[in-house]
Amino acid sequence: MQQRNNMPGTITTKVNEIFTSIEGEGILFGTKTMFVRLAGCPFKCHWCDTPYALPMDSGVDYSIEEVKRIISKNLQPNTYKINFTGGEPLVQYEAVIELAKFASQKGLRVYLESSCYDAKRFAKVLPYINICKVEIKLRDSKIVDENQYSNLLKNEHECLRHAINSNKTTYIKVVVTNSSNLIEFKDIVREVFNVAQPSELAGFIIQPSYTVDEPTLDVLFGFYDAVYPIYDQVRVIPQLHKIIGAR
Repeated sequence: MQQRNNMPGTITTKVNEIFTSIEGEGILFGTKTMFVRLAGCPFKCHWCDTPYALPMDSGVDYSIEEVKRIISKNLQPNTYKINFTGGEPLVQYEAVIELAKFASQKGLRVYLESSCYDAKRFAKVLPYINICKVEIKLRDSKIVDENQYSNLLKNEHECLRHAINSNKTTYIKVVVTNSSNLIEFKDIVREVFNVAQPSELAGFIIQPSYTVDEPTLDVLFGFYDAVYPIYDQVRVIPQLHKIIGAR
């Protein structure tokens, strides 16, 4: 995408794309959703399905007001929610705050699609979000080096605590591959329910990786069975938008 010039002094954000599709992931799969994909992500999960949005220069510079106009122009009737995604939207958290305020004014539910890597930024965005997905990354995602992994988990757990304490609609998502470690996953499950009571969650989603090290049914059963005795609202949900050929 080509860069554009803005007036000096205006606040800008880098946007990769804005489009409407069917939500294919999480507890709200099947809903008509406007996606605002912000550019830039400091991580490279090995199963990432949007590598084109990782570089900051993959986006176009827009002022916040320009993005608001694009949202208004392209908003379709009966849209259930607006999803701020990436890349990693917390990289541009100030823009997310302003755009989330705008979306709420238009009567849209606001959803944040983040890796929850920075609890301080997450807490700043949280007042303007209705639906929070807290994604816990397993080690085999290769999101960070091993010596940084405990800090990532700490931030993810803090994000979960913030969302629960703020009474947001909150659910957990974990992407699982055929190489994912079940013992590690069981530790994750125990830690999640040390932070949140089952009644405080809107769901626990196990998402099989797609095309990269795809898990077998028996592997998925193992992960499902690790959650079910504690929380029977666990679900295995693949990326349904890919099955129907949607973006």
